[in-house]
Amino acid sequence: MIALLVLLSLLFLWATVSDRLARWSVTAPIAFAVAGILLTGGDRPVLTLDMETHTFQRGVELVLAVMLFTDATEARDYERLEGSVGEVRLLTLALPVSLALATLAGALLFPGTDWWLLAVAALVVMPMDLAPIMMFLRDERVPLRVRAALNIEGGFNDGLISPLFVFCVANLVTAQGHSFADLVLDAFKGAGYAVIAGTVVALPAIWLVRRAFSAGWAKAADLRLAGLALPFVAYAASVLIGGNGFVAAFVTGLWYARTAHTLGKHHLDLVHDATYLMSLAVWFTFGKLIAEVFENGIDLATIGYALVALTVARMVPVVASLKGTPFTWPERWAIGWLGSRGVTSIVFAVLAYTQLPSSDAAFVIKVMGVTVLMSIFLHGITVEPVARWFERRPQSVAAVETEHP
Repeated sequence: MIALLVLLSLLFLWATVSDRLARWSVTAPIAFAVAGILLTGGDRPVLTLDMETHTFQRGVELVLAVMLFTDATEARDYERLEGSVGEVRLLTLALPVSLALATLAGALLFPGTDWWLLAVAALVVMPMDLAPIMMFLRDERVPLRVRAALNIEGGFNDGLISPLFVFCVANLVTAQGHSFADLVLDAFKGAGYAVIAGTVVALPAIWLVRRAFSAGWAKAADLRLAGLALPFVAYAASVLIGGNGFVAAFVTGLWYARTAHTLGKHHLDLVHDATYLMSLAVWFTFGKLIAEVFENGIDLATIGYALVALTVARMVPVVASLKGTPFTWPERWAIGWLGSRGVTSIVFAVLAYTQLPSSDAAFVIKVMGVTVLMSIFLHGITVEPVARWFERRPQSVAAVETEHP
């Protein structure tokens, strides 16, 4: 109850001064992370968060499930843009190579570390979260195809990574009597059950929502509650039959996207607001994790790993994969650089923290904390210069407008 009181009080205070703080580039994630550091750190913290409870773990999983649902619905906004032709390459070529490079970098910087743990760390630090650079995605100085590519990649990459993350964590905590083949089979079963659950939840929901709207049984504003319920229903249904709840929520979002946009751009506002509120709780938790990271000290290897994850492991595969597409070289480098990290990485790290042995969990938390912290700083101070650079070269924007009148 104390935690709920503190979080809601912080939310109220933030709402009253958000515009004022925004002038100083203090965003809600930064404010809640700082609050988490101040209120949960030290020998006598004001608020104690027990992240090892089953309830806390379920809560974090639901945050990710709702995020995946909204990502799946949002990504469809740009589906018809030819300028975002590189989206498939970003997901099928750049993303796997980025994960491989991050794993190899971990092997070089942390010799002797288990390969499965290195894979988990890579899966934690590589997913994008565009919330820290959301204003960049709305900045009309930036070519539309650049914003579209980032939005689509950000919408799909965490959905693709989540089953891999679950699989790698399972290999680290393999129970006696379970072979690698058993875990592979379990992973495929979990994904298959999730697809079935997501589809079974989505298709009747789509029919019922469309029928209710066309027949006048409910107004579009009232049907927003139906959209809010769907990711939770899909997650719960999938978990009950032994499926991956994250995949189920993502699949449901893919099915529901067209219906959501048919009902109007405000249909998913309630889902977005819920996602935003839940993500702020995650940022508060990040503050607690950061306090622990700094308390135990940060070594140069971790800093180096974070830099590699944000630069080489991200940018080189992205730029290479976009060769031969309509993107100009500056646009390719901008897409490669602006892969900010945030809530998805924090959620994955918290899930690893609750499931892995203490030493492995500490390693994952450390690399995540430094990577996300550096991302907040580096991407936060560079989005405006990147936008100004594109503004000084209006031919890039004009080219996009010509392609997509």
